[in-house]
Amino acid sequence: MSPWTLTSLLKGLDASVLRDRDDLLISGIQYDSRKISQGDLFVALRGGYADGHSFLQQARQRGASAALVEDPSAADDFDAVAVVSNSREALAPVSARFFDYPGDKLGVIGITGTDGKTTTTYLVDAMLRANGLRTGMVGTVAIRIGDSIVEHDTRQTTPESLEVQRLLSDMVEESVDWAILEATSHALALYRLNHCPFDVGIVTNVTREHLDFHGTVEAYREAKAQLIRHVESGRDRPYPRGVVVNLDDPGARMIGQSSCLPVTWFSLEDSSATIFGSDVSVGATGTSFTMTADSKSVQVNLKLIGYYNVFNAMAAAGAGMAVGLDLKQIAQGLESLSHVPGRMQPVDFGQPFNVIVDYAHSPASLAATLDLVRSVTRGRVILVMGSAGERDTGKRAVQGRIAAELADFSIFTSEDPRFEDPQRIIDDIADGAREAGAVDGESFLNVEDRKASIEEAVSRARPGDTILLAGKGHETSMIYGDQRRPWNEANIAAAALNHAGYRAADRDRTGK
Repeated sequence: MSPWTLTSLLKGLDASVLRDRDDLLISGIQYDSRKISQGDLFVALRGGYADGHSFLQQARQRGASAALVEDPSAADDFDAVAVVSNSREALAPVSARFFDYPGDKLGVIGITGTDGKTTTTYLVDAMLRANGLRTGMVGTVAIRIGDSIVEHDTRQTTPESLEVQRLLSDMVEESVDWAILEATSHALALYRLNHCPFDVGIVTNVTREHLDFHGTVEAYREAKAQLIRHVESGRDRPYPRGVVVNLDDPGARMIGQSSCLPVTWFSLEDSSATIFGSDVSVGATGTSFTMTADSKSVQVNLKLIGYYNVFNAMAAAGAGMAVGLDLKQIAQGLESLSHVPGRMQPVDFGQPFNVIVDYAHSPASLAATLDLVRSVTRGRVILVMGSAGERDTGKRAVQGRIAAELADFSIFTSEDPRFEDPQRIIDDIADGAREAGAVDGESFLNVEDRKASIEEAVSRARPGDTILLAGKGHETSMIYGDQRRPWNEANIAAAALNHAGYRAADRDRTGK
């Protein structure tokens, strides 16, 4: 990376440099004052819980020599200071320049949607790697840099632009051919993906989510549409460009229809779509379907369970077509993925009923997962679920109604209450269940302690039943206030089964 002065780093941006020195070279960039090293530029971001301007002095004491701020009143001690109207927006171009625009040196695929982003990301990654391409991946569950993959639980599917550019730089160092990025609505609206030259954009679906942040479904949809705008605005690059959209989803379809680029449509309903899926068969160990494109067809045998995974596979196939793979190569690549962490993950201790851990947390994904579980269950479906605190409050009653309609018995519990009253969240869910005819004590219980709720579900299960633990999936913490309490849903379920007298000769059967 080139040495930068503050003035040279901000060249071309709408910024006022209050002071700088030609001999003062910026050695790094940070927005977290706890991570500052000598000579770093500290970027003061305003966030939901904290204002980076409150940590300017701490950053200076730790060795920061330059500051990028919206308000310079607390930055008098810095050797170099610049002022911008929006420091979060400025962080993206500053980071891209600092790392020498790494996105220009590899192909970039973005995946957005309410549901299916993570599975589609894993499918695209597996498909490209199976066909000899070197990949990088940034998403909810894991980060891949070439052959190195690290599972994480940051709760920020798409990290800040500084991390995105740093990760892209690491991918360039590892000779990655294609970077695959989950693109959340938050990330798109908060500039985290600015200066990522997207070549392929995928929209899985757009339903209801994150209205606490976006305010309206329309604003949420527009945030998702920004991914397609990024692809449309791409300059000449030695990579194919394409837009891949779910024709069967009304929200996604609206985005696709507004694109000025040709769209690769995928569908299970319209045989005229670019990619058409038919003859779907869902079993207890996988899902098969026929995929047709360009008047050719191929059988796809996924190791993933669920009708909705056909949509995810077709979305990934659209990316495969964009990069030049044929149908046979695409099918073999999709079939190479064995599982996605925290997605329909079984916990098997030899018990006579099923226990499944899944990340389903939006109304649409919860309904789809319950439908899937019902299709492979001969007994009752017992649901354990909650709803995240300080997030879209309107979806809670909707989730409760879905539980009442699609599960035989539900236990409403905590799921990251944050600074909200956990019982209030549970009551909101229960109100929706009652509206759909559910009866307290007969068709649902409220148990705030999630561990206790899982134990309760295990105690109620009979042979042939399925317990679905929804909402936490792969996550490794439970957020109460500002605390991240250690959590592992599969391990908690395993302990509950153990306590109930079930034993496993091989604990790897839990998937851990």
